[in-house]
Amino acid sequence: MRVLALSPGPLIQQLQRLPALAAAANQLQGKLQLACDPTHQALWSLLPAIEKVIPIAFDSSPSLADWTNLLGSVREGDFQVCFNFAQGQQVNLMLSMSHIPIRIAEQGFACTALVEPSKGWPAQQLDCYLQAIGLTLDADSFRLFLPDDSLQKVRDQHPTGEGPLLLLAPNGNDGDWPTQQWLTLPKAIKGKLPNLRSITLPLKAPLIHRAAEVACADVVLSSCPITQLLAVYTGVPLVALGTPADALPKRDEIRCLGASHADINSINQQEVLNALGFQ
Repeated sequence: MRVLALSPGPLIQQLQRLPALAAAANQLQGKLQLACDPTHQALWSLLPAIEKVIPIAFDSSPSLADWTNLLGSVREGDFQVCFNFAQGQQVNLMLSMSHIPIRIAEQGFACTALVEPSKGWPAQQLDCYLQAIGLTLDADSFRLFLPDDSLQKVRDQHPTGEGPLLLLAPNGNDGDWPTQQWLTLPKAIKGKLPNLRSITLPLKAPLIHRAAEVACADVVLSSCPITQLLAVYTGVPLVALGTPADALPKRDEIRCLGASHADINSINQQEVLNALGFQ
């Protein structure tokens, strides 16, 4: 079976859709083609079920020619199912002419099945799309696997030693946890764990490099929602700053401090040390 997904929106939404689309392709034993902004192609190329990424800038008012090209790709693909995360008259007109028999969306006149978000953290809420065709989603079990060469390249650049590796990943926005806190935290930990290794993730690191850094760490401390989800998907223990607990799955190795980004400045270093396991 061939599945189409129309996936507008920023990188965080793309990441939240990964588990649902991976589960659908796996349970249908099918191939997935996905239309998204070209800047997100690297992320979706990591999904084994992806057959093709169709570039279209949904969020930049696509032209009539863009919609015509997308319709051509859709008709050529002979899809049986479409998961549509896009909204608007143009996308619905395109889908109504697509001949795809099953079209699932939260709204739109072209859909054949209207769904409402399920309960749970954001990635799990997309279970409603799978339920519409008799499938199930356990977003917490999804794992992102990275190429071995990407992982080895990252490991080769890490500090030498046998101690655990702490990855620091600030958000970098105004109101983030103070820079001085990020700088002094590793020193505080080394007072208790002298062989600690630590690195700080560059703010504008490419996605694949960022994911590889996360996957190679022993624990991640981050105020960046993208990095937090990468830690969730690679199974690495995480302390998430400024993120409510219901934004991430419930696991013993995931701890959230601060109910929102506005609360970050009120988090003291001892709270972070406690969350990392240094009482």
